[in-house]
Amino acid sequence: MINLPLLPLLIPLITGVILMLFPNRLRLQRSVSLVSTFLTIVATIYLVYSVRKDGILTVTLGSWPAPFGITLVSDMLSALLVLTTSLLVFFVIWYSMYYLSDLHQRFYYYIAVQFLLLGVNGAFTTGDIFNMFVFFEVFLISSYVLIVLGGKPAQLRESLKYLLINVISSALFVMTVAFLYGVIGSLSMADISQKITEINQPGILSVIAVLFLIVFGLKGAIFPLYFWLPGSYQVPPTPVLALFGALLTKVGVYGILRTYSLFFSHQQQFTHQLLGWLALATIVIGVIGALATRDVKQILIYNIIVAVGVILYGVSVMTRQSLEGAVFYLIHDMLIKAALFLLIGVMIGIAGSSRLKDMGGMIKDYPLLGWTYFIAALSLAGIPPLSGFIGKLLIVRGGFEAGDLVGPFVVLISSLLVLYSVMQIFIRGFWGTPKTYSGPKRHLTKQLLAPALALVAMTVLYGIGTEAVRPLISQAVDPLVDPTLYIQAVLRED
Repeated sequence: MINLPLLPLLIPLITGVILMLFPNRLRLQRSVSLVSTFLTIVATIYLVYSVRKDGILTVTLGSWPAPFGITLVSDMLSALLVLTTSLLVFFVIWYSMYYLSDLHQRFYYYIAVQFLLLGVNGAFTTGDIFNMFVFFEVFLISSYVLIVLGGKPAQLRESLKYLLINVISSALFVMTVAFLYGVIGSLSMADISQKITEINQPGILSVIAVLFLIVFGLKGAIFPLYFWLPGSYQVPPTPVLALFGALLTKVGVYGILRTYSLFFSHQQQFTHQLLGWLALATIVIGVIGALATRDVKQILIYNIIVAVGVILYGVSVMTRQSLEGAVFYLIHDMLIKAALFLLIGVMIGIAGSSRLKDMGGMIKDYPLLGWTYFIAALSLAGIPPLSGFIGKLLIVRGGFEAGDLVGPFVVLISSLLVLYSVMQIFIRGFWGTPKTYSGPKRHLTKQLLAPALALVAMTVLYGIGTEAVRPLISQAVDPLVDPTLYIQAVLRED
């Protein structure tokens, strides 16, 4: 099926347009959105199967072949990330039906989520650097709607900061793409990868590499560009926070992974070393923030920053083993972060507050919630045999293979400190003296727990079934290690 890579983009696009026609039909919005996202999952599973069987799939829009036209490229990395994204959005929509009030859901919520899915899937699939910018803007515009959902003063205040940061980042993105086009004369990522090796201007290429690092680093929240994230992610409702925490920063990470493997793999002395040191600093800052706060949202928000650092350290090492670890851990973190945010959303809904001092003894009345959170926390920290352990093990081994001692040590120590930070929620929230709770969601725990439990089960299976998943991860890493595979698939003559 030659147009298969288009389906994960067309389905949410058509769904979003249809939902616009029925803004006040809430039951219809829920049903259509849920069914549509399920169809996206089915299409993406078939896409992963097709890429596994036939190799990299490409679609050229308007019959203009690359590098002149717009190309969508589904390699295994793209297909796996699109599948993970579609799964997360499905479970978040399911969770939102019970968590958000009808008023919030009527505020174009499902429309914004569908366009967010379109933008994220498009960013993962595009083979054109300018269209990556376009898809970034699609999901960012959707995120502007979602971050103010509810209209509280704190949301409006933080949304201005979020909007300003992303406007600056987007402007810099356009300028960087223009600079790259002026040097290379192409926007096709495969064509750029092919031609950039012929440019004997290492100084200019290093500047472009740093500019891309700033652009994607702002969106991915790496050190020192993370300052906007803790405040901005604190204010939206929990389902929106789950989407933001699991997806939006990961698109920035994907941008660095894709550009640094395709464009700048031939000159790693400066760019990748810089990326490595910033990644380690990101881990340290995230850990400090997670240990310093006593707010359940903030603990997990700072752990987003830690995970970004761990993944990018694996990218900076640029060995096959470290890249396999980075890709494995990227998918793991998308799943587990969404699950954890949904779980703490249930805790906040019961307690009516996100502060740990307002929680305690929940294990007595909500044992399934408590033990599900416990398993998810162990997976986040990387305790074997859960999925977080496999990704970190590969990254650490890749670091040692490259002759680095500092990076693997930082990653290993961060695992212990991450475990301590998330166990604070388990110990203080679920144990201790039981409290009387009057939160608005205390009677809906079964409905809210079901999608979160499904996500945790998926992360457990992802870790236990590593041997089954490993060939897919290996195939995803092939074009990162050998960009000629990507180039030949996109620029081949029909």
